[in-house]
Amino acid sequence: MEKGKRAELVSFLKSVPFVEFCCVYGSTLHPNNKDKSAMVDYILGVSDPLQWHSQVHILVDNLDIANTNSVNLRAALSAALLLLPSKFTQEDLFAKICSLSYMGDLRMLFAEDKNKVKKIVQGQFDLFHSMYKPFLQEYEAKDFLRVSLSGTDQANISQDCGLPVTCSLVSSLPPSIRSHMGKKLGQKKIINEYGQAINEVIIGSREEASKCMQGVLRRIVMISSARQAVSGLLAVGGINATRYLANKMQKAWKSWT
Repeated sequence: MEKGKRAELVSFLKSVPFVEFCCVYGSTLHPNNKDKSAMVDYILGVSDPLQWHSQVHILVDNLDIANTNSVNLRAALSAALLLLPSKFTQEDLFAKICSLSYMGDLRMLFAEDKNKVKKIVQGQFDLFHSMYKPFLQEYEAKDFLRVSLSGTDQANISQDCGLPVTCSLVSSLPPSIRSHMGKKLGQKKIINEYGQAINEVIIGSREEASKCMQGVLRRIVMISSARQAVSGLLAVGGINATRYLANKMQKAWKSWT
């Protein structure tokens, strides 16, 4: 690979959380490919999946990775529940979970299909169901929510929106999000079940917690998406980036008309 091309590909890694290893592939890297606007795909290996707000696909399964992924899935479920009303469908839940990765993403304003989240959920509904079923059962056992099947096999869910459940959901969010929320809402030191001193976010109401968390998530995703966009522009060059963006905007416009 040419040194210049290698430098461009490596520059992308500076805009994302720490990566242990990375595999890069795609048609644009092939020497016989003349269409340099083609996409480049990255397979990233990370030591701390909690730094990444999107879902984690486990390639190498061991106890530590499985446990960490469980924490990640529980956090995503908790965040989605905080943003949902007292009653909703299972599809609503999965759509809200999926939308967490795009909340605040600048590209969703003008360069993405408005139905992108809906299409992802409908196309991967069984996968979402299998991933989140254990956590829905866990929360149902704790009386956080109740799941009931309708005649169409589409589950209807009702949740407890009281303050104690809200506090429990917030406690399941990633530490970085809780830290930002604590700075806005206030926090206090408590001793957890393991005898460790931790900071607990002070919550006055569910609406307050939901609004604050949403703002924190939007800022995190917005910063990340902006960095990725800039890195992409630098990696592919001005002309190719303009061509790619024009194609994306054209597809997005069709979804709105």
